[in-house]
Amino acid sequence: MKSHNMVNTGSNQVPTADVASVVSSPRPYLPGDLAMWFFILAELTVFAIFIIGFAVTRQLYPDMFQQGQTYLHPVAGGINTVALISSSCLVALSLNAVKHSRQNYAAALLGGALLTASVYLAVKSWEYNELIQQGFGLSTNTYFTLYFFITAFHFMHVILGMIILGSMAFKTTKGAYQGKSLSGFESGACYWHMVDLVWIIIFPLLYVIN
Repeated sequence: MKSHNMVNTGSNQVPTADVASVVSSPRPYLPGDLAMWFFILAELTVFAIFIIGFAVTRQLYPDMFQQGQTYLHPVAGGINTVALISSSCLVALSLNAVKHSRQNYAAALLGGALLTASVYLAVKSWEYNELIQQGFGLSTNTYFTLYFFITAFHFMHVILGMIILGSMAFKTTKGAYQGKSLSGFESGACYWHMVDLVWIIIFPLLYVIN
């Protein structure tokens, strides 16, 4: 039978192996810069206001919203969902690679994330063009006003996120993220995950829920 040395913690005897495992376990911490988290919280608050506004207005004009939804392209929305989730996975893998000092591999993964994100931009631009060609725009009705406003706002966040990812990839190739100097990388990754999370909420709300 395996034996354990015991540590007296006052009223209890605790195996030393358990004490060592607790002491050696890394403490949970908030990745990235605290300022970035405040920024992400502010962005999520703005998106939440838009999304709640959309949901409430849909209750007021159900026929208009149901009709407007028929002009959207759920397949295009699905492709964009897969593209952004794939991009987020690549960013997460890239962060893990950086932590293991695999800088070139991490930069390549970020390049893959940028490539999948560009799929989103291409598909979304095509969708905008299709709707505009059919005569729909911001002033068509309340539904399309909210649709274009919410998705265009998210579109701009994707572009900003891609700029951040590109900067991260460049700095990674230069060895800027070494050892404990990962805060900037983690902040960028958290921002990108936020962009992905918002789309996962927007997609069913605009394209799927009837």
